[in-house]
Amino acid sequence: QVQLVESGGGLVQPGGSLRLSCAASVSIFNIYAMGWYRQAPGQARELVAVLSSGSKINYADSVKGRFTISKDNSKNTVYLQMNSLKPEDTAVYYCNCVYYGMEHWGKGTLVTVSS
Repeated sequence: QVQLVESGGGLVQPGGSLRLSCAASVSIFNIYAMGWYRQAPGQARELVAVLSSGSKINYADSVKGRFTISKDNSKNTVYLQMNSLKPEDTAVYYCNCVYYGMEHWGKGTLVTVSS
């Protein structure tokens, strides 16, 4: 069983920045894919950014140029740097990974973008 613990959410003004962290209970070196999803109130969960095997990175069109996903293998942690935040980025952000064919989720961290 993989435990994923997110942190870094909070309230930020439009145009501001936040960095989310996701700490895994296993070595992320062996994780096939790891990334971030988000779910806004009344909406379906959607992909934000994902790091896959071979350092392949995919971003949702809505965050390209503003968000950056990265990882630190020594800390078993994946990050999501979010810049130029917009009110429509408000959501619960979930960390996700695929580990030996099994999908795992964190409990989520709330990001609120509001003035």
